[in-house]
Amino acid sequence: MDEVALTAAGLYAIVLLRAGGTFAVGWLAGAGARRGRLAERVSTAKFRRAERAIQRWGAPVVAVSFLTVGFQTAANFLAGSMRMPLSRYLPALFVGGAGWALVYATAGIGALELLARVFAGRTVTGVVAVAALFLAVCGVMVYRGRRAASARRNPAADES
Repeated sequence: MDEVALTAAGLYAIVLLRAGGTFAVGWLAGAGARRGRLAERVSTAKFRRAERAIQRWGAPVVAVSFLTVGFQTAANFLAGSMRMPLSRYLPALFVGGAGWALVYATAGIGALELLARVFAGRTVTGVVAVAALFLAVCGVMVYRGRRAASARRNPAADES
């Protein structure tokens, strides 16, 4: 089995577990909301219409969500909390997860091969590049943290 197929298979197993787990957590959260303080809000006619629409038409959204960054977790959680039937959810999970695994396996291995070619025989250059990237990310994080802290201390400064 070549490295792309092996990587894709591993990623596929991971995405099935992660997205399926997110769906299950959403299902449990939805069940809790239906019994808790939100029960009155989730029993309105408008909410029930939205729930039926997601149950019926949400599978394509779930499948396509795997090709996005950041939206797939929300789509899987929402599908669970809105009680999308497993007969609609699982095919979307299998198809979307396969697409996600193939994209990440090919792109990930391609990126690693490119980096290996660029830095082959130039270990010092590779180490310096990784260190520079690490320091740049840390610098951005510190800058954003200080900026947020400053905004919390002086909210009027952001309005000008």
